[in-house]
Amino acid sequence: THEELCRFIARETESVVVSVGYRLAPEHKYPAAYEDCLSATQHFLQHLEHYGVDPARVTVCGDSAGGNLAAAVSQTLAGRSDLPRLRAQILIYPGLQALDFNLPSYQQNRGVPLLFRERAAFYMLQYLNGDATKLEEVLEGSHIPVDIKLKYSKWVSPD
Repeated sequence: THEELCRFIARETESVVVSVGYRLAPEHKYPAAYEDCLSATQHFLQHLEHYGVDPARVTVCGDSAGGNLAAAVSQTLAGRSDLPRLRAQILIYPGLQALDFNLPSYQQNRGVPLLFRERAAFYMLQYLNGDATKLEEVLEGSHIPVDIKLKYSKWVSPD
């Protein structure tokens, strides 16, 4: 789905673009997609000279679920001293939190096509375990224990 865009980016920026065809949910549960992206990124970073890439100019990018994967890969590799450091991450409408589907952004955009609030929660459940039977609990916010909500309220809060 992204080949044309990747070719455009490569051509216009005179860059090497590597697009990872990771395993998809619900057939492949978490962490399959993450493992695929991490493995591909590590392999690429270990063989930059083969691709003629400057180690100081490597960026990861992703949109939607791919944005989540790019962020996770970036965080995983941030502390690695055996690989070149990533220069940046580009996250395009990434799925980054599944604690609260009642935050203002979800409320304000709940009826905006293409990714309705209910659909976002459904896809998150598909990605995690392939089971959407707890969709109502997720939408209500009862899927997260109170102590966890309190612990992360500093980062996931309308305030």
